[in-house]
Amino acid sequence: MTDDRATAGGGPADEWQDGAPYRSRRRTLVRVAVPLAVTAAIAAGVGLVPALADTSPPELPALTAEQLVAKVLGSQAETLTGTVSVTADLGVPSQLLGAAAGGLGGAPGGGSGGRSSGAAPEAKLTGLLGGEHRLRVAVDGPDRQRIGLQEQLAGYEMIRNGDQVWTWDSSTNEAVHLTGARPDAKADGHPGKSPLTGVPTTPQEAARQFLTASAGTTTVTVDGTVNVADQKAYRLSVKPAGSGSTIGEVRIAVAADNSVPLSVVVKGTDGGTVLDVHFTEVSFAAPAAKTFEFTLPKGAKVTERKADPAPRAEVTPEEAKAAAEGLNVIGEGWTAVLSAKLPTDDVFVAAEAKGPRGKGGHGPGGGGKLQNPLALVKSLGKPVAGGSLISTKVLNVLVTDDGRVFAGAVTLPVLQSAAGVK
Repeated sequence: MTDDRATAGGGPADEWQDGAPYRSRRRTLVRVAVPLAVTAAIAAGVGLVPALADTSPPELPALTAEQLVAKVLGSQAETLTGTVSVTADLGVPSQLLGAAAGGLGGAPGGGSGGRSSGAAPEAKLTGLLGGEHRLRVAVDGPDRQRIGLQEQLAGYEMIRNGDQVWTWDSSTNEAVHLTGARPDAKADGHPGKSPLTGVPTTPQEAARQFLTASAGTTTVTVDGTVNVADQKAYRLSVKPAGSGSTIGEVRIAVAADNSVPLSVVVKGTDGGTVLDVHFTEVSFAAPAAKTFEFTLPKGAKVTERKADPAPRAEVTPEEAKAAAEGLNVIGEGWTAVLSAKLPTDDVFVAAEAKGPRGKGGHGPGGGGKLQNPLALVKSLGKPVAGGSLISTKVLNVLVTDDGRVFAGAVTLPVLQSAAGVK
């Protein structure tokens, strides 16, 4: 079994020298394109293990699950540079992802100038919910992070440096500049470790969400040891304690040296892998300060925005995000359900064909159209008691006839109970 034992030798190269976007690094583009083609053809979404790598489980001192979880949540390691492989097979319809991307970042009428930028992170990173992706990440504490999404010959950059955040999309040469950004605060008043984005882009972010949000409804055991990215690691097996969840197990590999999560593999109740986030290479040395400097490419169109205010210390990041997006949380842990009211305004749904805006690609003027959210979502589902159900490998969404939405990694009866359907 190799889904969470990916290894790679050598340390990551410094591809962000002088703050320049990686588009100008031709060497990197060639290096990215070849592994992606090989991975798609051979690995089929499973972490590729070099033929000569030693994948035998390492020998490590015994730890209890409680000790290992405490080490993960208390880890003081806050610096790293590495490459992350993300493979998602949630079974979410491409039309729904397109609608989400349009509603979050590409809908006409949003943001400055009448349209949100295509470089907006809310829309761009929705794509991580499906397919295979490769990211370069660098972290130096809670207020300096950099993420580079590398796909074919295009790229996307997100950089936080103090209270400044830049995002840039090479395919459109559009950038977003957010000012006033601050790390979220924990209850003790110290900076939190919430992700730079709403989508977990590193194993640390994914592991922390599973270990904290579901603590009261979870059984945790230590399931042997593994090698991940040339690091010796323990493996945690995290499972729901009760019924009603569509997730069967989460496997988390934890570095033996510093307790940093190195991989997270989520399996459905049928045993199939639906999400695999793991480092293929990692270094825990502090990145150079210039890594977090960003040089705006020539001719880039910039959208200026104010960052959302940081939540109060007594409010969790999940609750703050839900409140900001008009969501309610029903239940807790593995069977938590998000509820919301569908917007009444039409949303722009981008076409699947890719290319520059207005030339057969995403965005107004080519390859997309406006659609009513309720009609769109209901068209993707099947009739059930209480409304329409959109069913995927993990996520289920119940849309009631009056436009209410109930979603979660839960079964239909759980959604119907949350909606008050008899």
